[in-house]
Amino acid sequence: MLTRRRFLQTGSAVLLTLPSAPGRILADVRDKMPDGSAAKDMITPACQQAIDAGLAFLAQNQHSDGSFGTGGYEGNVAITSLGALAMMSGGHQVGRGKYGKVVHDALEYVLGQEKNNPPGFLHHEQWGRQGGHGPMYGHGFGALFLAEVYGMVHNKELRERLHDTLKRAVDLIINTQNGKGGWRYKPERADADISVTICQIMALRAARNAGFAVPKEVADKCIKYVKSCQNLGPGDQRGSFRYMDVVPGPNPIAFARTAAGVVALYSAGVYKGKEVEEGLNYLMRWKRGQENGNRNFTMNFRGPDIHYFYGHYYAVQAMWTAGGRYWSEWFPFVREELLTHSQRRMGDGSWHDQICGHYATAMACIVLQVPNNYLPILQK
Repeated sequence: MLTRRRFLQTGSAVLLTLPSAPGRILADVRDKMPDGSAAKDMITPACQQAIDAGLAFLAQNQHSDGSFGTGGYEGNVAITSLGALAMMSGGHQVGRGKYGKVVHDALEYVLGQEKNNPPGFLHHEQWGRQGGHGPMYGHGFGALFLAEVYGMVHNKELRERLHDTLKRAVDLIINTQNGKGGWRYKPERADADISVTICQIMALRAARNAGFAVPKEVADKCIKYVKSCQNLGPGDQRGSFRYMDVVPGPNPIAFARTAAGVVALYSAGVYKGKEVEEGLNYLMRWKRGQENGNRNFTMNFRGPDIHYFYGHYYAVQAMWTAGGRYWSEWFPFVREELLTHSQRRMGDGSWHDQICGHYATAMACIVLQVPNNYLPILQK
């Protein structure tokens, strides 16, 4: 396995040769890199042991076509991409490292799922026929994976195919943003919700980091939509994000949506301000409410909620980027939850949930490996 320094050096080698792209979301991503102090001692020996077991489980259960997912989610583009990102979070690149072949095969699979109608659409049709209602989730995570792996592919033919597919995937996201600034289940300009919107803007940010042009107005419109979904009224829900801008009333899974909202703002280039601070403070109140048994914060870490790992995935990124006390308090909390208290952890090295064990294990491994700081999207 590569060291972090070598991983970042090899991963940026291709990016440094790219021409400057107009209309980028932010200033050069290389202008501010974490110094590593936030990661010190965060991955304990027990944590690393769990990670190793989780990655081994994924590698042993990858399908022969390179995909991940079981049951109705077999071959799902999002789960396949997350499986590969879990490997990359441990320093494994395409064809390099212990699980280099796993990443390579997943890449080949995702590239093979592009549809022509519309061009660039990353979607596994079988999953759609089995009742999946959110193909743009798959597209968003698929485009994120392609962007994250882009600078790590050195085979000329594969790199060119990756470039062309990713370009079409990015264009599809740009061209399907709705009038309010968000996205929803299908690749069309209809309504929007925050859970699909975060998938798309994060993929665009990763693609922009890789040198692909993303018009600034796309980010600006997204920022406006995400902010419109936030609850800034008094009470326990202050700072949380709603499912849609037009949805009133109770917010029973505000933890997951708030984490997604904060990371959406980060991805669009907003790192400071009232909305970010209120969102982070809500997440911290939620954490303390969970610890103290406050039922006003309704999503229980140990409950059956389908958004358990989805919420963890975005929350750990929100806290990593925020840094300081947010990170130093949050990561040990979630690490011990996943390792010690989680009823979802199995004896074979996997985690499980209502979606499937491949998804839950990939998500858990990504969360636990954030201190490695290997994925480009984690760089400020």
